[in-house]
Amino acid sequence: MTETTRRQFIQSTSVATGALSAAPMLLSTPARAQWTNVPEKDAKLRVLRWSRFVQGDIDAYMANVKKFTEKTGIEVRVDNEGWEDVRPKAAVAANTGAGPDIILSTNDDANLYPDKLLDVSDVCDYLGKKYGGWYPACETYLKPDGKKWIGVPLGASGAIMVYRQSLLKAAGINSFPKDVDSYLKMFQALKAKGTPGGMALGNATGDSGWTHWLIWAFGGSIVDKNNKVIIHSPQTIKALEYAKELYATFIPGTLSWLDPNNNKAFLDGQLSVTNNGISIYYAAKNSDNPTVKALAADIQHAPFPVGPVGIPTEYHLFFNQMIFKYTKYPNAAKEFLRFMMEEEQYGAWLQGAGGYVSHPLAAYGKNPIWTSDPKHTPYRDSVKNMRPAGYAGQLGYASAGAMADFIVCNMVAEAASGSKSPLEAAQRAQKRAERYYKT
Repeated sequence: MTETTRRQFIQSTSVATGALSAAPMLLSTPARAQWTNVPEKDAKLRVLRWSRFVQGDIDAYMANVKKFTEKTGIEVRVDNEGWEDVRPKAAVAANTGAGPDIILSTNDDANLYPDKLLDVSDVCDYLGKKYGGWYPACETYLKPDGKKWIGVPLGASGAIMVYRQSLLKAAGINSFPKDVDSYLKMFQALKAKGTPGGMALGNATGDSGWTHWLIWAFGGSIVDKNNKVIIHSPQTIKALEYAKELYATFIPGTLSWLDPNNNKAFLDGQLSVTNNGISIYYAAKNSDNPTVKALAADIQHAPFPVGPVGIPTEYHLFFNQMIFKYTKYPNAAKEFLRFMMEEEQYGAWLQGAGGYVSHPLAAYGKNPIWTSDPKHTPYRDSVKNMRPAGYAGQLGYASAGAMADFIVCNMVAEAASGSKSPLEAAQRAQKRAERYYKT
């Protein structure tokens, strides 16, 4: 994000904060937020979104879809696919010029085909003015030129640590570690106690994101601010050496784990600690199995520890909402996204999803979901604090392609498992990244 954009964001949020303190409503500056849009006659919409990880998400989402249809008369068909399946289907739609009108996808996928997406600046400007401004990472992801929005931010699935407090205490850990040295010692102690942890090292769209945290925590990154590939660096090598020690403590099988695997292992009692969204806690609380339900009281959440760089380096799975230019009903599609992001609908959805999605608009930090249960609160500021996946460069086709190709995840898996030395893994990642970041 440019310094100018950052200043604009700070100014907009400071204005909103003042307004929020003066009024109890989430609506911050309604006089400035003007929306005029007339949907096309007889419009019909098709939406493709990722499958739910918590049932309350899809239940609340579909309730809002029904409200939209009742209010506007616009029929909306919603299809659900796994995260790994949404990306290729979106790419096909972009290439063929046919498919869903709206696609909910992940990270910087929108930057793979920005010229195929409808300009939604009017929607984003309206929502930003009304609800306290967008968090900086949202603009980095979906406003790549600093002028035009190519998608409407939906939020992010917070990716933090999920652990069983009783098992940590049994291993001599009284509080969750705040630095990487203590973090490694915790994993080693848990393995020695026979209650290991584990995190995904397969091509998991969400849960393998911890590998980005790891590289950033030691000062590494795929590229610098000029988009020069620098992943083969001393900082990355140190991170990979650390990853090898950490992996030695993991439960077997993590090299092939996709997003559902650690959820299942944790709820089966095989894991004491992992990284995840709030879906594990949600599943435990709502389980019909007494053994699984009993886990909820023992589950706690904490942010990832801070590495040698000395500051948090949070990675979270970002969600975007894209309208494709080929749609026959652009106004209806914009109206749908605006409606779904308004407080009456979005606030209810946040609560229905049980904190699984962290909000992208500052005003929604006041939603009661974040304080109704103290175990929700650690997820509240995920979007506010997150780094974009293409850090520290400018997002675009290269960053989206590198992310979709799981370059960082594969590099960490190779070094951690010993299939390649840290040096070899970093060298291979460098070459793979350079194919995208061509100079």
